[in-house]
Amino acid sequence: MTSTGSGRTRPPPPGRSPRRRPRPPVARTAASTPSGPRGHWFLFAVGMLLVAAALTLDGYVTDVVGETRPAPPAGVPSAESAEIRRGGPVVNITGGRPTSVRPPGRTVALTFDDGPDPAWTPQVLDELARHGAKATFFVVGSKVARHPELARRIVAEGHELGNHTFSHADLTQVPGWRLRLESSLTQRALAGATGLHTTLARPPYSGPTRAITAPQWAGMKELAAEGHLIVLTDLDAEDGSDLDLPAKGAGAVVTMRGTRLAVDLVLEDLEGRGYRAVTVTEAIGMPSAHRRAGGVDRFLGSALNLAQRASETFVDVLRWAMFTAGALTLGRFGFFIVLAAVHAHRTRGGTRPKGPGRGWSGPPPVTVIVPAYNEAAGIQATIRSLVATSYPGDVEILVVDDGSTDGTADLAAGFPGVRVIRRPNGGKSAALNTGIAHASHELLVLLDGDTVFERATIGRLVRRLADPAVGAVSGNTKVGNRRGAIGRWQHIEYVIGFNLDRRAFELLDCMATVPGAVGAFRRSALEALGGVSADTLAEDTDLTMALCRAGWRVVYEENAVAWTEAPASLGQLWKQRYRWCYGTLQAMWKHRHAVVERNPFGRRCLGYLSLFHVLLPLLAPVVDLMAVYSIAVDDPLPVVAAWAGFVLVQMAIGWYALLLDGERASALWILPLQQFVYRQLMYLVVIQSLVTALLGVRLRWHGVRREGTFNGQGGTPVLAAAQTGRRSATTGR
Repeated sequence: MTSTGSGRTRPPPPGRSPRRRPRPPVARTAASTPSGPRGHWFLFAVGMLLVAAALTLDGYVTDVVGETRPAPPAGVPSAESAEIRRGGPVVNITGGRPTSVRPPGRTVALTFDDGPDPAWTPQVLDELARHGAKATFFVVGSKVARHPELARRIVAEGHELGNHTFSHADLTQVPGWRLRLESSLTQRALAGATGLHTTLARPPYSGPTRAITAPQWAGMKELAAEGHLIVLTDLDAEDGSDLDLPAKGAGAVVTMRGTRLAVDLVLEDLEGRGYRAVTVTEAIGMPSAHRRAGGVDRFLGSALNLAQRASETFVDVLRWAMFTAGALTLGRFGFFIVLAAVHAHRTRGGTRPKGPGRGWSGPPPVTVIVPAYNEAAGIQATIRSLVATSYPGDVEILVVDDGSTDGTADLAAGFPGVRVIRRPNGGKSAALNTGIAHASHELLVLLDGDTVFERATIGRLVRRLADPAVGAVSGNTKVGNRRGAIGRWQHIEYVIGFNLDRRAFELLDCMATVPGAVGAFRRSALEALGGVSADTLAEDTDLTMALCRAGWRVVYEENAVAWTEAPASLGQLWKQRYRWCYGTLQAMWKHRHAVVERNPFGRRCLGYLSLFHVLLPLLAPVVDLMAVYSIAVDDPLPVVAAWAGFVLVQMAIGWYALLLDGERASALWILPLQQFVYRQLMYLVVIQSLVTALLGVRLRWHGVRREGTFNGQGGTPVLAAAQTGRRSATTGR
């Protein structure tokens, strides 16, 4: 290890060298890529296919078509069915010439449609048993799949099952393949639930034979081609008071649509007139409509029924997850907006120290440490901003070159008054520890090699350390390269998602992260922790949590502004956020015992991170999924309205956050577009990171390519602000 520059090399003072962790440091390599599992993307794709299948099945059963659909308008009578319209309600179209039949005198084929239903079907069965009557139940296949036990009870008690389609589809409005599918699926559902098929069918929305229209006749012929005997009706009995049976004791097919009381009244009326209530096949003297299903059909039917119930449960879970995600998002916005407003009010009230502080006779000396690995694109701009600081005290600048191969150290050594320490590549944590060991002063300011400070930033960071209870200060990181869509999205995220949260974290005394781009620390606090740990890829989060657990306050100084170069491409952004998210999960796991400590930091910080940095991103895909699902199978207007309302809330919060940060509200024009690309990228990063962590894969550090945003741009507004200082939006300082 060597030191170059105008400052002399000196060994670390006795007792001040940080303790080394037994875990080897994580080296940084510019070309390295995530070493996480590749196979989890295959599993993700399989999972998405299963989700699509579940939503498709549930949509087919419940929303694409269903019982809430209005009955079709009256159509033109079919000439082909003229003879049938004058005949009985049981129609056979399987032969060359259609025929129909009516139950004999004093015989009623009692039928029920649209079940089985868990509320009324058991009551109807009880009432039929009490009267010793039998009936035919024309069941909907999807309801059989949902309540197979009721279908089995119907058969066990001697009643008959008929096919009423799978989703109660209007057969006059669907193509032939759909009609055949409706019939086939219902047969499969019956086979899975009861082991039986049925030869009886009744089209939904059908009536008596005299009302057959041409479209209905075409649908009936399709059902007949599937091997069904068509059963229509003579009359509907809504309750027991309007049962108008045919004259002279003629038989009839009666459809019941009433309650248990109505069934009781109808059966008592039939018994009083000398009628018997039987199944359709018994009424017309045919063998039972039930046929034993084959083993393959029973297996496929059981699988269909199970899949439908699973899909319905899954969709219910998704709906609850969507509600939870919405509640968490709105709750987080509201809670943190209030806390940010309180923080801003306190800041304007001048409660923060403006001078050197108690025990300081003047501005205390400060050591600025810049760990750098292959930062040739931006290191000169970083050092120029440090040299141009307006801080009146002594400022020592240390650049720790962590084995760079692009000449970073030589570029840094060209600045007078800057000490450059060269060391083999060992990772950012090792570079920081080297800088801490060589620092001359108690107060340390740490920043990355791609970051530019404003002139007043060092002073604004240091003054918060005037409070002896404060162990670290987080500055305000801003995106410098915000011209493209990706840069603008990150700019909005930094202001709303990072800096707005830090205002609340200071009030709650649970700061999660002092960013590596801009932070100030007490050297004694870091040494007491054994230096910066290499246990995680998010060394800044790990260090901040350790400081809070040790009893130090960590505060936020929004006027200590640092400009950073954000990733300029989606690939680079993915790499950076993957490392951040994975490292944060590591830090959360490492400090998990903080939740049971007396210090409330663990419960507040880890609880917040668990809810909003882990759970909410995991639920976020549900919102998109259910939005697409609802648009596909339902009225899209409520979805669009909910989305627009959510964006408006975000816009309002973004406006306030930008106002607090002294930024232009015009940046919000791109926020709605963030919902279609950027947000999905962020939650996919969390999913990948969580899967990687659960599989126990240790991710390597992977760097982000630097574009040199601040080099050679002295005339840009960004560097102008960095060189001349920036007026605070909240305090005017």
